[in-house]
Amino acid sequence: MLHDAARVGNVEFLEILLHENPDLLRIFDNDGKSIFHVAVENRQEGVFNLIYDMKLFNPDDLLYYFEAKKISLLELAAKSANPKHLDRVSGAVFQMHSELLWFKVVENIVELTTRVKRSGGETAREIFTREHKELKEEGEKWVKRTANSCMLVATLIATVVFTAAFTVPGGKNESSGLPIFVEKKWFTVFVISDGIALVSSSTAVLLFLSILTSRCAENDFLFWLPLELVCGLGSLFVSVLCMVLAFGAAFFLYYGKDTALLPLMITGMAAVPIFWFCVLQWKLWAHALVSLHASTVFCLLRNRKTSILKAITNGVFVR
Repeated sequence: MLHDAARVGNVEFLEILLHENPDLLRIFDNDGKSIFHVAVENRQEGVFNLIYDMKLFNPDDLLYYFEAKKISLLELAAKSANPKHLDRVSGAVFQMHSELLWFKVVENIVELTTRVKRSGGETAREIFTREHKELKEEGEKWVKRTANSCMLVATLIATVVFTAAFTVPGGKNESSGLPIFVEKKWFTVFVISDGIALVSSSTAVLLFLSILTSRCAENDFLFWLPLELVCGLGSLFVSVLCMVLAFGAAFFLYYGKDTALLPLMITGMAAVPIFWFCVLQWKLWAHALVSLHASTVFCLLRNRKTSILKAITNGVFVR
């Protein structure tokens, strides 16, 4: 029952039991696993945090666990997670990220086991690489396919807004050479929106190009790939938003003099696809931002072992 509670992440139940009898932490199941092993194996960060918060875990126990039961915590973290756990995260890139980050967190805490090879002659890192080979390949295909599609869209937007910058609404005054609507407030909105759209779409193209040319090494999934993907998608979204805003400003310049109803209707309809895109993709965005935040925390707190676990695991796994 104790190990079942750790397996499903019943933190409240375990907290009561461990407060009453901390020695329960040393109880092993039929497979020779403590609840600490079960928490690592099943990615139950809540149980892992509980043991640290209650100061029940002694790093010296790691050697005892390994020598007595021939089970390494790091090897359990290196095993591929249950598909149900992976399905909590959208996108193969962020699934690989969560697996690699969890392995790094455990590795940072249980350094004693990183130098030990089992009878098969593999280190925990080699086990991780073998177990996650398919997920890594799937993540590489997914991120490059996504980057290729998004780069095409960003290139089209950059082409459109670049052309629009030199084909201003209303044309130019032949005598002065200035745009006819230069003194209109909506012309200022148009120019600013068009400029931001051009810069952001160009930025998106470069970021997605960087992803396409990346070698997608294992460690790239920890920080750089999520960072480039988040920044690229963010830049692309800003460029689309500003392009629609420039489109609406142009309508107000042409038709806003008589009535504002028509420009408002057209701009509103143009904004509907953006709204639905946000609604449909919010989960991917959430996982992307959480993954990036978790990686940043890990890099900043790598040497503060007791702080890493709680800071990272509270954010990396979105339920």
